[in-house]
Amino acid sequence: MDTRNNPIIIDARNGSRNNGSQAFGQTRSASSLLSQVLVITSVGFFTSAVGVYLAPVAAPAGMFWLYFIVTIGLIFAIRAARKTPALAFGLFLLLTLVMGFEIAPYINMLLHTGHSSAVFNAALTTAVGMAVLGMGAQIFTFDYQKVRNYAIAALFGLIIIGILGAFFHFVSPNVYSYLTLAIFSVLVVVDFKRVHQGGDGATAVELAVSIYLDGLNIFLALTQLFSGRRD
Repeated sequence: MDTRNNPIIIDARNGSRNNGSQAFGQTRSASSLLSQVLVITSVGFFTSAVGVYLAPVAAPAGMFWLYFIVTIGLIFAIRAARKTPALAFGLFLLLTLVMGFEIAPYINMLLHTGHSSAVFNAALTTAVGMAVLGMGAQIFTFDYQKVRNYAIAALFGLIIIGILGAFFHFVSPNVYSYLTLAIFSVLVVVDFKRVHQGGDGATAVELAVSIYLDGLNIFLALTQLFSGRRD
């Protein structure tokens, strides 16, 4: 099964409410919360870039699935540590580092097959696109919880298509990438709107995890599209 064409999507959504302390990582005013989330998310992307740089060019067989299992465990650990912000932030950094190792073989393959411009353009487009979508979420008014429910349902459908497609190859990588791009673009808007409305009880780290994973999946979809790969 080739996981490079349709990278396994990881997502984290948290709708819990918390009225606890207002320390770092806990919900505050919308503007303060947004600032925290943006800083944490930016540090996360930088840490993932470091992970890609440090990872071996050729990962041993089976390492992808080991990284995948570890990242799932770290997402749950971050939620469990929500009342200990420093620990949650440390786990977030570890998560983003492991994600860097996880995607490194795919990124290195692109860099070593003449698609370095696709990686750069995907990173730039992701950054600009998320900024535009984030601003849109601050400007426009909509029921983000209802949109979120539809987007999550579509995401589950996309995951099922990806798993089946890896075995039966009934959907092209580019079609899958366009679907990924559409769904996670909606989720970016939803997550930024959630931040704008106070976070719905989630901590800054938990919100950063969601936005980080949104951005990472958008980036991976764009690398597929910009590289023009059909295999």
